[in-house]
Amino acid sequence: MRCLKPMTIMTLAAAGVFAAVLTIAVTDPVVVEAAPAAGPDQAAAQQAPATPAKGYVGADTCATCHTGYDTAINASKHGQAKNPRTPAAAQGCESCHGPGEAHVNDPEKVKPVQFNKLSAKAVTDTCATCHNRGPHALWKGSQHEARNVSCVTCHSVHQPKSARAQLKATNQQQQCMSCHRDKVAKLDRSGHMPVREGKMECTSCHNPHGSTNVRLLKAGNSINESCASCHTEKRGPFLFEHAGISGDSCATCHDPHGSNNDRMLVAKLPFLCQRCHNHTRHPSTIYDGKVLQSSNRLYSRACVTCHSAIHGSNHPAGSTFLRQ
Repeated sequence: MRCLKPMTIMTLAAAGVFAAVLTIAVTDPVVVEAAPAAGPDQAAAQQAPATPAKGYVGADTCATCHTGYDTAINASKHGQAKNPRTPAAAQGCESCHGPGEAHVNDPEKVKPVQFNKLSAKAVTDTCATCHNRGPHALWKGSQHEARNVSCVTCHSVHQPKSARAQLKATNQQQQCMSCHRDKVAKLDRSGHMPVREGKMECTSCHNPHGSTNVRLLKAGNSINESCASCHTEKRGPFLFEHAGISGDSCATCHDPHGSNNDRMLVAKLPFLCQRCHNHTRHPSTIYDGKVLQSSNRLYSRACVTCHSAIHGSNHPAGSTFLRQ
């Protein structure tokens, strides 16, 4: 027998391994089984609405008598059935009004939950099961909650009149005016917040659902912080601060809702300044009745004609808030 060389043996062995691998790959292919197609019954089961729980009858049953209510709620966020956080995704009408089976069986004796007949606390507790985050998180203990104002005092789920927020009035101004008549009336004065022109709303400054301060302000914990959220040039800190601003608030001189004076001042200049600066020399000597007709300090911007940096100054010689 003829002996094979070592190199030839290694070559044949490698060829044998390759042939074996090739045979396995050809004879035993990996088969990926496709998922079985859903049959008609299974597809129908996936699309069918969930069966109402015991004691519940479903929104379709409610709509047979309470016509129109389903249309209004379906047009709002409450009727978005694909959103798992909405009443429509849970039990529909019965998510808020309670199980309706007993009411369907005896409509005269058994009534569903009627929010216009509940106490303010009961109404709030129902709405707060969902609306308890974001701007609604501080409702408990807020000024409105403490005065027995409930959600349905301002909002209507089934018959809203506003384009958003489901208010019972056409806009925020009209809704707030139902209680805060004195504040809304100031918007008709010559100097006012740009609310009546539609550039702002009451909620631009206030959070009616609660805040961390006494005036339900959205920004900060004081009037100064709220005003400075827009009027940043008045924020400071200044090298020389006006005591009436830093010690009190912007509302010491300005009426934030409106005034008949320039710049929404609570009084006309220079008499506004004289409320604090009432010493016997300048500037109070111009108010003693002797030179009222001739003093130029009574015209134009009066005191702030010269003391123009009235909110504060960073100038080394700005202790009197003079023009720089």
